[in-house]
Amino acid sequence: MGKSTGPSSDHLRGLALTTAGVLVLTPDALLLRLLSADPWTIVFWRGLLMAVTLAAGIQAFGEGGLRSTARSIGGAGLLIAILWAGNAVLFVVAITHTSIANTLIIIAAVPMIAAILSHLFLREPVGARTWAAIAATLFGVAIVVWNGLGHGTLGGDLAALAAAGFAAATFVVLRRSRAVNMVPATALSGVIAALSVAGVATPFSIGIEDALVLGLMGLVVLPVSFGLITLGPRYLPAPEVSLLLLLETVLGPVLVWLVLGEAVSTATLVGGAVVIVALAIHAILLLRGIR
Repeated sequence: MGKSTGPSSDHLRGLALTTAGVLVLTPDALLLRLLSADPWTIVFWRGLLMAVTLAAGIQAFGEGGLRSTARSIGGAGLLIAILWAGNAVLFVVAITHTSIANTLIIIAAVPMIAAILSHLFLREPVGARTWAAIAATLFGVAIVVWNGLGHGTLGGDLAALAAAGFAAATFVVLRRSRAVNMVPATALSGVIAALSVAGVATPFSIGIEDALVLGLMGLVVLPVSFGLITLGPRYLPAPEVSLLLLLETVLGPVLVWLVLGEAVSTATLVGGAVVIVALAIHAILLLRGIR
């Protein structure tokens, strides 16, 4: 491994934006478990509320307002919106068909997929540090998925893996279009997700408790977190942005265990430990300037 001069100011900005976004996103899995509505209704309200909140924020604080900012995203922005929407739908399906711990640890495959796609389509070099972390997280994911084969959660596990693929592709396109603010594309993804399930969702069947939880998710957690995460690839390579998502892998199941007491299997704990160690070593090497 070679030495470098350490992370640049842009690199640190990307780290700060993405880390803040992931920390805000951490309660999302817990909030999903608190809902009694069907998955399609959840997807509908999550997407619609996130879209409205982001659009209002862009109109209020974006340069030129919503219309001008939205026009700048182009075809790449539309692709990002479709990919984000696919991820949103699959994530909810995964959460409702397997454990939260399994879902979040399988999402840890995002860095590996993002690194491969970045190398193939963007020709961005991926350092040995990142490849080693990716290999370790893949091993942790394999442990969890293999355990799911014997516990009736394979469908949910596969949905989580597909969600990881959509997220990785999103980060790569965001990185490719880093000169453009793609937050409007994230807002559009909420509209696409809502429309994709509108035919099977029952939006007006939710109770007061579900409405409060969905309001917290759609008006605060999702727009703030995904808005910040969308900005991350403007300053960081896609594999490194996605590695930071592993913070949710660590913190999400802990919150669910503390609040709801949802059991975590030994295989999930082992797989999670592998992911935690890999992420910690990757962060230490980054700060020391080792590629």
